[in-house]
Amino acid sequence: MPSTSLHGASAGDRIYRFATTAFALSIPLLLVLLGVEVAVAAWPALKAFKFSFLTSSDWDAVNGVFGAAPAIYGTIVSSALALVIATPLAIGVAIFLSEFAPAWLRQPVAFFVDLLAAIPSVVYGLWGIFVLVPLLREHVMPFLADRLHLGNTPFFSGPAYGPSMLAAGLILAIMVLPYISSVTREVLMAVPRAQREAALALGATRWEMIRGAVLPYASSGIMGGVILGLGRALGETMAVTMVIGNRHEISASLFAPGYTMASLIANEFSEATNDMHLSALMGVGAVLLAITLVVNIIARWLVWRVQRQARA
Repeated sequence: MPSTSLHGASAGDRIYRFATTAFALSIPLLLVLLGVEVAVAAWPALKAFKFSFLTSSDWDAVNGVFGAAPAIYGTIVSSALALVIATPLAIGVAIFLSEFAPAWLRQPVAFFVDLLAAIPSVVYGLWGIFVLVPLLREHVMPFLADRLHLGNTPFFSGPAYGPSMLAAGLILAIMVLPYISSVTREVLMAVPRAQREAALALGATRWEMIRGAVLPYASSGIMGGVILGLGRALGETMAVTMVIGNRHEISASLFAPGYTMASLIANEFSEATNDMHLSALMGVGAVLLAITLVVNIIARWLVWRVQRQARA
């Protein structure tokens, strides 16, 4: 049996092993260095404002008062809205491609869905400014604001500005859809064939087989794909900045402009005129980095869990 040890191997093998090990270790090292640098830069603001940095709505660079609550709120609301819209569409596309689509149609449709992930975010932003925002302002928002529809609720009240939390959520939904769909499709295809055949043998229809046997088996992986899409939505910057309106306040209405942590940093980083302002922006970045890391770790763990079950 051949040994996996490099004892007695040539100098080239040793160099190759050392180089690949160094490359592998450089990735987590880079992440640690990034986290340390952001934390050190954010410490003065976090130390000065303590917990109020996360709960206050005051953001006054002139007087040196900073509270990131509206940006945190906007990030959570826009990302949640994106998931509410994108998740059913993405799962539906994945089910169609893995269970119903003929072979000649499966690859082209999957290619075009995945191609959405390759479009630069600034292109999404330009499309949002010139197509989505006018459409929302002139047609969708007046319809939703009609009291016969949803205008009597606090979520669809107020003037129809166009740039708004709703526009940001719709842009994010389009951007995260290919990530959720791709992961869900792979998870569904990893479901053992015996799982499907057992349900059909018991008399289930095709839809009953998918609902009762395939989706429950793949639920952890599907949830992992959704959380992976959430991680993508949390950190999106350019497209959201171009359509969200960039107003530092908390509003229940989806018609109102808002802010996200990423758009706040993008808008004000070049204008930071003093150390505390810069530190506050780095504090927002530290919060965003922590949330994104936690979300992505959970998503990867859920997907790995399903893959391990499939191999077993």
